[in-house]
Amino acid sequence: MPSIAKMVFGNGPLGPSFAPLIRQYPGVQKYWARWSDLYKHAAGYRQKGYLLDDLVIEESKAVQKKRDQCKSERQKGKQKKQQQMKKGLIEQALSRLPERVAYDRVWRHRQGIMMSMHHSDLPKDKWTPAEKDERYLTPYINQVLAEEQERADWDHSVVERIKQRKAGRKNPFERA
Repeated sequence: MPSIAKMVFGNGPLGPSFAPLIRQYPGVQKYWARWSDLYKHAAGYRQKGYLLDDLVIEESKAVQKKRDQCKSERQKGKQKKQQQMKKGLIEQALSRLPERVAYDRVWRHRQGIMMSMHHSDLPKDKWTPAEKDERYLTPYINQVLAEEQERADWDHSVVERIKQRKAGRKNPFERA
């Protein structure tokens, strides 16, 4: 049985999400769109030159190792399994990016790191405008998720003819 949180909030490509619930009601969507824009501006990633999908983390083993040292053994197992799934998901999505888009992503990361080291923002004319802040990685993540779901469906499916044949026999060793 799915959890109540998944039934109410949905599950996005990177974890639980309120988006399906908000998208059901146009008035609520319009209201939250204003707050979303304010939050994105306050987050400051556009001032460093990033796009929204640049913030998706490519988890390295060093980051996971440091994080896992604080968890109990039981939590580690669950978390490690989830992280491996997400890590593989994002790596596959990144490998599908066109060469130019992948290069631009790396360039924006380097530029953002330099700005962070200098404790400064880009000049205002070089900030990422809201109109150009599109999702370039999310469609690939959704595509990989759909493929994994399809693979899981095919792995767990049973051919109907075999089911019928097995249901008709009483002795498993008898030939038809």
